[in-house]
Amino acid sequence: MDFIPVKPKIIELASANPDLPLRHQFELRQIKAINAALSAQRPLLVRGEPGVGKSQLARAAAKVLGRVFVQHVVDARTESRDLLWHFDAVGRLAKAQIMGALTFNNEKKALKMLEQELAVARFLHPRALWWAFDWVSALGQAESVKEGAPPNPDGGDPAKGSVVLIDEIDKAESDVPNGLLEALGNGEFTPQGLRRPVKAEGPPPLVVITTNEERTLPDAFIRRCLVLHLDLPKDRDKLIAKLVARGKAHFGDQTTAAVLNRAAELLAQDRADAEQRHWRPLPGQAEYLDLLRAVVTLAPDNPKQQKRLIDEVARFVLKKHPEAAQRADGDDA
Repeated sequence: MDFIPVKPKIIELASANPDLPLRHQFELRQIKAINAALSAQRPLLVRGEPGVGKSQLARAAAKVLGRVFVQHVVDARTESRDLLWHFDAVGRLAKAQIMGALTFNNEKKALKMLEQELAVARFLHPRALWWAFDWVSALGQAESVKEGAPPNPDGGDPAKGSVVLIDEIDKAESDVPNGLLEALGNGEFTPQGLRRPVKAEGPPPLVVITTNEERTLPDAFIRRCLVLHLDLPKDRDKLIAKLVARGKAHFGDQTTAAVLNRAAELLAQDRADAEQRHWRPLPGQAEYLDLLRAVVTLAPDNPKQQKRLIDEVARFVLKKHPEAAQRADGDDA
């Protein structure tokens, strides 16, 4: 089994916009947590506030390990089987209505055709864990329902295994995390309408699960996961230093240290104000990178203009709470 080299580094990920590179800067504890999850063959639960890079961590791990990346974004309607497969009940009903409108001279032939056309397997779509357990089986099933493989922008090799991201699991009911652990613990599951189970083949998948702590997760689920906490430092100087390091990794070739520091100072101040007044959400790393992205795009190759723009743009990026916006507007009155 391959592990991530214990040496922090910056990983370049495929970006939909070539003018906006996508990078992930590994921290030592992130690498250690991933390697521990790989060796223990347990899911890695990544906790922390939104925008600290929880989801991107999984994709970066897949890139370094050379594995294929598969993800499922959880919402309030997600059921546990949605992580395994999706049954297209609407499509099957539509097909049944079409078949019902046809006329046949031979009743036995008609019944046989209906049974074939309406077989559950013809409306079964593989989802994240199916791809992770058995890529070949999932691909065959996907092609049978005229569906392709998941996007693979970073060129991972399914033969080397997979990294599965189950994003924002706290949005789902408790049966979703419990169902996920059951499938992982058994190493197999049997999709609806199929006789043969889907079994884990090849290298065990690395399963990364994120939570924004919107809902309490079951204790039994947490006990069976390794846990990585991703948080921003409470100390102002440490927070600024961490943000500047992130900014340098993403935009270091497009701006200057002065711009990176000014943006970090503004965010640190607004974050402290928001914490003091209990405003949510707190501005964080995501907002910092958005601020930098905006100014380097508005004033490319012009650091002086970028620095002048920071305060102007910051009010729209950092001051998201209504009271914060009102205070900023009052300062201009």
